[in-house]
Amino acid sequence: MKVYIKNMVCNRCIMVVKQEFEKEGLHPVDVSLGEVELVQEPSASTLQSIGQKLDGLGFEILDDSKKKIIEKIKRIIIEQVHYNKADNRFNLSQVLSSTLNKDYSYLSNLFSEVEGTTIEKYFINQKIERVKELLVYDELSLSEIAFQLGYSSVAHLSAQFKKVTGLTPSYFKKPGNKNRQTLDKI
Repeated sequence: MKVYIKNMVCNRCIMVVKQEFEKEGLHPVDVSLGEVELVQEPSASTLQSIGQKLDGLGFEILDDSKKKIIEKIKRIIIEQVHYNKADNRFNLSQVLSSTLNKDYSYLSNLFSEVEGTTIEKYFINQKIERVKELLVYDELSLSEIAFQLGYSSVAHLSAQFKKVTGLTPSYFKKPGNKNRQTLDKI
């Protein structure tokens, strides 16, 4: 049985959610971004208890099938932007369609309806947060960051960065200008 959790966006989130399930005597087979896989279905009262504890920690157990699809879309985008080192040039609509076995236009309309923004804007915002993170680390040049995130050029990255943040990447990089958001707030 799978339980879908909203706002699981990092390895710490996975650890915290896993601990809450284990405190209730449930030992997940697997915990990944947005999902907890259990051997057997917990009782309604146990699930409600875990849900209340997770709510207090900023997570939410999803029971609506549309919300589950939205969280899967977000998880895929976060994994592609923040954790996928192999393929920096991919077609997002193809990745989403093939992974979720749904038509992209359905996924796009559903996402817009539920989230009030488009998949593309969400994807761009995730990429910009990743750019901010890499700029703060100061280990890669802007051209290396552009390549790593699949931008066609530094100019394209810079233009998109300025459009989203109102700042140029070089201005953002200056001390005191680090204004990053947590992934669950994007």
